[in-house]
Amino acid sequence: MKPILTTITIMMQPLGMQCTMKRKYPSMPIPAVAGVIFSGDRVLVVKRANPPSKGQWSLPGGAVKIGETCEDALRREIDEEVGLGVKIKALVEVVDKIFLDDQGRVKYHYIILEYLAEHVKGRPRACSDAMQVKWVDVAKLSLLGLGQDTIRVIDKAWKMRAK
Repeated sequence: MKPILTTITIMMQPLGMQCTMKRKYPSMPIPAVAGVIFSGDRVLVVKRANPPSKGQWSLPGGAVKIGETCEDALRREIDEEVGLGVKIKALVEVVDKIFLDDQGRVKYHYIILEYLAEHVKGRPRACSDAMQVKWVDVAKLSLLGLGQDTIRVIDKAWKMRAK
């Protein structure tokens, strides 16, 4: 009978029951958002302050909270992480980020909705989850050691912006 109760609990969660999802060794992928924000020929990047990519440069963003739309999550995360207000322009791409531990187990798994966003207010500064924040010339992105997914998303957003 216990498996039936477990199944019922899992089925009730989408109906409004709150559950806390742990980020490390999650039982399912965690929804997240990131923003590609341009200023002229530059794009905004952050140096991550927390795992799984601590110390690495990436796009600003973070996890979606329960009851929050993805676009609201992006606006909140950009404000919390770099102190900017943004207007969301378009969804660029959806990217899976899966990090395995030494035994091959899934340590982190994020499904990231990458958005093109326009900077509308504020000055960028390192806040909650960012060690550093800076505008980087798009032509010099390769010098930061960004992941191929991130470079591809920035390139795609750059082309979308031009339309």
